[in-house]
Amino acid sequence: MITLTDTAKTKVKQLIDQEGEEGLALRVAVRPGGCSGFSYEMFFDTDVSPEDVTFEQGDVRVIVDPSSAQLLAGAELDYKDGLDQSGFAITNPNAQRSCGCGQSFS
Repeated sequence: MITLTDTAKTKVKQLIDQEGEEGLALRVAVRPGGCSGFSYEMFFDTDVSPEDVTFEQGDVRVIVDPSSAQLLAGAELDYKDGLDQSGFAITNPNAQRSCGCGQSFS
């Protein structure tokens, strides 16, 4: 399953708190598309299907659909806020190839 670094957990929790909606969780998914075959998708969600994999990472609830869970096994979500890099990034050991933007993989 995907893990969140401490900085990612802090940022996600901050963003959820700013939304001000009860029951929000971070949904992480892999969708067909992008320049390398698959792309990552992250958004806040309250809808949880019985088939979804749901787990806690610190104060953050994470939801992953079953097919995405297979492709995200062992992956790590990090957040960087610096001069050369800013934003969320996923390091995925299952990705054989990724594009230059870092948003898609195969």
